Amino acid sequence: MTENTPARPSGRRQADRRAETQARLLDATVDCLAELGWSGTSTTEVARRARVSRGAQQHYYRTKLDLVTAAVEHLVRRQQAEFERAFTALPPSGRTGAAALDLLWSVFCSRSFRAMAELLNAARTDKALREPCAGLTERVVGVTEETFGRLFGGPQKLPNPELVPIALRGLLALFTGLALQNGVDDDAGGHQAEVIGYIKQLAKLLVPERSRG
Repeated sequence: MTENTPARPSGRRQADRRAETQARLLDATVDCLAELGWSGTSTTEVARRARVSRGAQQHYYRTKLDLVTAAVEHLVRRQQAEFERAFTALPPSGRTGAAALDLLWSVFCSRSFRAMAELLNAARTDKALREPCAGLTERVVGVTEETFGRLFGGPQKLPNPELVPIALRGLLALFTGLALQNGVDDDAGGHQAEVIGYIKQLAKLLVPERSRG
């Protein structure tokens, strides 16, 4: 190699660039799904938002289905990161059922959840999309149970620990329905807030307030 020949980027640097490009494409896919829905999401729009060429997009994800299939895995990781940030931000003294519900609801109002809900709804009638989305709900339930357990010291430290997984599944189903409605009317009538307020009262039976003093 002569002095005027530019050094080739190392394999690690190339891998980092590939990972960065893929992450931008997948983030753009999530944003498109959240804003435009499944039918409005296109590889052209994803490439534009990710600021990459169509050739680069097709190099990593040849079709829309390839792109969205990869985005499903990306969504699970992104949803887990949002759970982690939300729940671990609670100081030990503030780890009450009501506080956890507020943070959980904020996650369900996020763009990630709206993208996930769009995929699940579209997969109901789209056979090609159904396969990559088949385990999405179960994986989100698993992430929530794991984070909840670490936040509150594990179900065994709660009253009626055998009810915790069932209660969480019911809560996630309820929040899913509320979030879908919220995405349409932004809780214009305050009804979703009323429901969450009532659930907070019930949460005290599952996660009692820690005594202070």
